[in-house]
Amino acid sequence: MTIILFLIDTSASMNQRTFLGTTLLDITKGAVEHFMKFRSRDPASRGDRYMLLTFEEPPANVKSGWKESHATFMHELKNLQATGLTSMGTSLKHAFDLLNVNRMQSGVDTYGTGRCPFYMEPAVIICVTDGGRLSSTIGVQNELNLPMNNPVPGNELTREPFRWDQRLFGVVLRLPASPPLDFQMPTYIPSADDAAIDLMCEVTGGRSYSISSHRMLMQCLESLVQKVQPGVVINFEKIGPDPPPINNEVVENADANHLDVPNGSSLTVDGKERPLTPAPSSTSWHNCKKLIYVQRSAQKGYSVGHWPIPEGFWPDLNSPTLTPRTAHPSVKFSCTPCEPQVVENLPFDKYELEPSPLTQYILERRQPGVCWQVFITNSAKYSDIGHPFGYLKASTNLTCVNLFVMPYNYPVLLSLLEELFKVHKMKPPAKWRQQFENYLKTMPVYYAGPLRRALARMGAPNLVPENLESCLSYSVISYLKKLKNQAKIEYERLVASVGTRIPQNEGIKVTSKSQTSILQRKDFNQLMQHYGGDLSSLKEQLNEYNSFTLQVMDKDVKPQSYRNAFDIPRKNLLDQIARMRANFLQPSPSGTRLLDDDQMHSIPVQQMGDYHEYLRKAPQPLREIETQPVRLHMFGNPFKVNKNLMIDEADEAMVGQPAKHKRHSESPPGSPGPRKRKPGPLPKDFPIRRPGSPAFNMQTKSKENEDRPPDTESPVPNVTVANHIEASHKLSNHVRAEMNEEPIENEIGKSGPENNNISVSPPVSIQNHKQIQVHNARLKHSVIKEVKRPGRNYEHLFSQLKNVQGSLDTKRLFIGEIIHEAARFKKRLLVDMLRQFEQSVIKLENKKQKVQIVNKPSPNR
Repeated sequence: MTIILFLIDTSASMNQRTFLGTTLLDITKGAVEHFMKFRSRDPASRGDRYMLLTFEEPPANVKSGWKESHATFMHELKNLQATGLTSMGTSLKHAFDLLNVNRMQSGVDTYGTGRCPFYMEPAVIICVTDGGRLSSTIGVQNELNLPMNNPVPGNELTREPFRWDQRLFGVVLRLPASPPLDFQMPTYIPSADDAAIDLMCEVTGGRSYSISSHRMLMQCLESLVQKVQPGVVINFEKIGPDPPPINNEVVENADANHLDVPNGSSLTVDGKERPLTPAPSSTSWHNCKKLIYVQRSAQKGYSVGHWPIPEGFWPDLNSPTLTPRTAHPSVKFSCTPCEPQVVENLPFDKYELEPSPLTQYILERRQPGVCWQVFITNSAKYSDIGHPFGYLKASTNLTCVNLFVMPYNYPVLLSLLEELFKVHKMKPPAKWRQQFENYLKTMPVYYAGPLRRALARMGAPNLVPENLESCLSYSVISYLKKLKNQAKIEYERLVASVGTRIPQNEGIKVTSKSQTSILQRKDFNQLMQHYGGDLSSLKEQLNEYNSFTLQVMDKDVKPQSYRNAFDIPRKNLLDQIARMRANFLQPSPSGTRLLDDDQMHSIPVQQMGDYHEYLRKAPQPLREIETQPVRLHMFGNPFKVNKNLMIDEADEAMVGQPAKHKRHSESPPGSPGPRKRKPGPLPKDFPIRRPGSPAFNMQTKSKENEDRPPDTESPVPNVTVANHIEASHKLSNHVRAEMNEEPIENEIGKSGPENNNISVSPPVSIQNHKQIQVHNARLKHSVIKEVKRPGRNYEHLFSQLKNVQGSLDTKRLFIGEIIHEAARFKKRLLVDMLRQFEQSVIKLENKKQKVQIVNKPSPNR
């Protein structure tokens, strides 16, 4: 992912108009849109992240950050206004902090374990400004200074505020206000040498552009699009003597200068005899800070590498702190010609260098078979210059120069590996192992992991010991973890602050007139001593009121704390004088008005459509007395609010909760569900007395039966015939009928041989009825779940049916409902088994009733 950050100058000087009739800020907005259009032509732009920052005070300066969408970016870009100062230093520092806070929590920089070019987060910062003087609240500045007083967690580990994969490009708009008379398009876009941002661009590895026409601006944007390449910036410095001469170069140089070259070994130029050696025209190639391209893998989609670039210090396990590193590694290269060395199956990293005077000089020598070794100073333990970790080499077709990154001190390692594979045939003797251990002592410890993986890839594992993994002390590791957690918190805070406005002061803050207190002035102390005053007691009485704020009653009044008449803007002078006159002529201080009536109704055109802010400040309306019902779903008839929701019977509420019944499948889809039973005429707390059993009543009411005529029969309550019970009756209705002692149809049967299924319900109290009802409802919920469960293992179902409580009729109704549920799921085998279980329950209950009747004593005895 490539990050493209636009830093837009929103100072008031960006409002100046050009000869085209547009302001510099309008041209900047169009340039950003053209850049995005040019960049979209590249297929690699799909992973780009665009950010938009301005010169405003934080957090209002971040218009589009890490989490904002492309639509938010374009909306904020169109709504930019130039009303501030040219605080470039503070804005650049905040842009770097916004980028670095994510690097610290992701661990891209790998502090203390080498620099990995393939671990990067490339960022291109494009700053568009008019090149005016740098202004701030302190005053006008002549130089660009980045404040370092508010660092992001982990910034102290790098000396510079930027990183090696972050480059700054400055676009300085120098468009004139009048059309030029004779304008000639230059062959190249010049740099803005006189701008303050030019030096900062060179330090980060970028450059600046001085734009004087619209055509130059388009060429500048195309050049910037080509600069968006993934890579890191490295500072190459030459050490040692210059490379040996090449005769071909001297002959070509002499032909170019139209000089006669004799057959001898010397050349006479300007009366002086010089040796026949090539002399470079300049020494700019001795020190170059250029980019190396780090290409992404086509298969994986991200950069892949094997070897790091060593640190500028030797790792020490006893060191409590880390040595700060520079943003760009200083790579030294020696011009001593060497042969490139490669061992089969040993991985290496290859990076192409950006065109520079160094690459031009190497390509002009036309030696693709010669390489120059590269070093990092102080990377070795006992050597200042260190050991080579790679080399610079021209490509075979002489089109570019590549940096090959190899293992540390690769000449020694490659010779040992070649001896291991070719001479010892993967069976190293003791002498070879001693030499390999001596090599490991000269290698930084953080190379152990990559070397172990490389040797395992070559088929020689277990050569590098496992104890060489850790190269940092415990205190350093704990410190890095702490920084990572702090960076995560700071990242979340910055993301949450995007889009928030600066809270305005609710009053006028009291500020001191002078920077030094009156108690610290020498003349005041001398005056007090002259009059014999006690300064210590005066200090207790006098207090500074810097932390006090004068409250403003009207919230629409903007605080104005003008102490100097020259601080008042020119456009507000007359209004300020009128306000001062009106306040001065007020008869009482209570009637002072801080806001004019005309100013309350004078709103800029841009704020007239901002109704969101008006609604936010408006008081909340009162709620309605009768709230309308809220629809529970969005399907069906939109005008029907009270709908009976269709739920499964197994999910019905327990007893005591409002039950929701499912619509029967026999009823048409448009018909309403079954009507709820209306409450009876008796109240809920009505006492109910239940009579005893018929056998018991025969003994207690024998005298009453003797007085009755013989043709009248005494009714027997609660005697039901099981054959006349329908399966469609509900269990709750039956229990309620028992409690209210309501007679059921055909519940009185004559005694005879055909009526063997007569059940007599014993007297049960109201509390027992409630317990039975709750128990059976819970049991029914679990039994229906067993019916719905797939399979034919019904042992658990029938074991639960044995726990049904109540009379025989209650049990039969319970089993009938389970049979109905099984038939609904088309489980015919289970229906037959349940019917057989019902018959067995009936027989068992009849036997119990017969035994109870036989054991009871007769009333005649």
